[in-house]
Amino acid sequence: MHGLMQNMPLMISSLIGHAERNHGDTEIVSRETTGGIHRYTYRDAHRRARQLARALLSLGVKPADRVATLAWNNHRHFELYYGVSGLGAILNTVNPRLFPEQVAYIVNHAEDGLVFFDLTFLPLVEGIAPHCKGVRSWVAMCDRARLPDSKLDLLCYEDLVNAHSDDYEWPEFDERTASSLCYTSGTTGNPKGALYSHRSTVLHAYGSALPDALNLSARDTVLPVVPLFHVNAWGLPYACALAGSKLVMPGPQLDGASLYELFEQEQVTVSAGVPTIWLGLLQHLQAKGLKLSTVQRLVIGGSAAPPAMIRTFDDAFGVTVLHAWGMTEMSPLGTVNTPKGKHLKLSAAERDKLRLNQGRPIYGVDMKIVDDEGRELPRDGKAFGDLLVRGPWIVSGYFKGEGGNVLREGGWFPTGDVATLDADGYMQITDRSKDVIKSGGEWISSIELENLAVSHPAVAEAAVIGVAHPKWDERPMLVVVRKPDQALTREQLLDFMRDKVAKWWLPDDVVFVDSLPHTATGKLLKTKLREDFRGHKLPS
Repeated sequence: MHGLMQNMPLMISSLIGHAERNHGDTEIVSRETTGGIHRYTYRDAHRRARQLARALLSLGVKPADRVATLAWNNHRHFELYYGVSGLGAILNTVNPRLFPEQVAYIVNHAEDGLVFFDLTFLPLVEGIAPHCKGVRSWVAMCDRARLPDSKLDLLCYEDLVNAHSDDYEWPEFDERTASSLCYTSGTTGNPKGALYSHRSTVLHAYGSALPDALNLSARDTVLPVVPLFHVNAWGLPYACALAGSKLVMPGPQLDGASLYELFEQEQVTVSAGVPTIWLGLLQHLQAKGLKLSTVQRLVIGGSAAPPAMIRTFDDAFGVTVLHAWGMTEMSPLGTVNTPKGKHLKLSAAERDKLRLNQGRPIYGVDMKIVDDEGRELPRDGKAFGDLLVRGPWIVSGYFKGEGGNVLREGGWFPTGDVATLDADGYMQITDRSKDVIKSGGEWISSIELENLAVSHPAVAEAAVIGVAHPKWDERPMLVVVRKPDQALTREQLLDFMRDKVAKWWLPDDVVFVDSLPHTATGKLLKTKLREDFRGHKLPS
């Protein structure tokens, strides 16, 4: 027997429709690529998304067709989120920070018929266009006055939108229909596409807005620093529409000074980004002696946040830092570090230790850790093994079947992370499977060593890699970026670390560099470091 409830499909278009009806006057603010601030409301955005949908139909876009973007966080990109998926087509958000060859590969692999791009990326577009024969039209996201001269026959975004009425009813279809496509960063091999559905996207928006997740409400002003071209800006354009949060989008200016200006001007309460972004903001605040007057929570994902950064934001600025974890393959949110009631009674030191975890799974994400033979390991906070996940917004495979069958028995997806789980559900990433250092048959967590190194007051950034060793197979080596005008020697740093880790964990060497390589999404690029130091000789 079925329940007697209405069977309404979960549609992305319903989110923006809900936003217009119930908080239509709430602002969406964006810093334009060309400078200046653009303001309008959810009501305006919904109207223009409907106009855009009609424009796309006039250009021959059909359900399941792929439409690409190469764009910053701004109001036009937001409109594309709803206009493309709403009519039943698939939005392919392409990361413009990838190598041009990778961008061309993604556009061709996705079979994008249209590409919308911000003017910043005109040189990139002109460079890849000869290699992307399937693209019918390249659309510059600007008005007629700013349409640049180009060797390509460009269409103008505003001309397209303004040429059409908003008299458009969003179609209803199977909620499992594909909605958007995001490719992995492709640090090893070609990028692979994660193909999201309307159902998975709406469920992710529900889950991420929950109180013990991102805790979004109509009283919040949310600034997603994480790009709209990277895993749907962690789902925030959908979750904010669901919750009624004011949305502030920073455009291309992601330096500390520019972000601080927007935070204060728009009274931002919540923001989300990768650690490197927040390090830049923190340095700006400290250098100028500034405070954050309205910010309550900073969500940090992409890689583990240094403990010193978490403590500084909390102690010096009264801002709660929330560790979060997820993956492109997970839409992306998997865990958020929020305390349980019983944890409020812990000492400050115990709470700090807890906050270094990646957090607890939000409803919709199930996880476990297994050993090399696939046996589940205990949730005791000590055993660590390969992290597996499953849930309604986690991939069952990659676009076009790339990589074959990726799921293990029982529908579990292997994340590639090594982690611990405790009895309260808290998960802590100890390493990437490919980055874990195996020395003499024992595992050493590079992340734990990196966090310890960064806690030294003279260290700005640190990475740990394994270097070949004749006896122990490999040993950890620390690669360090000093803070400006700081003097720090190898011996001083090792002395600082010596009594804080097991003796056999202590790095065999420390190398100082001017900067560390990062992926297009801000993560440490350890493959490059391992390549650079392949022949490094450890001190005997």
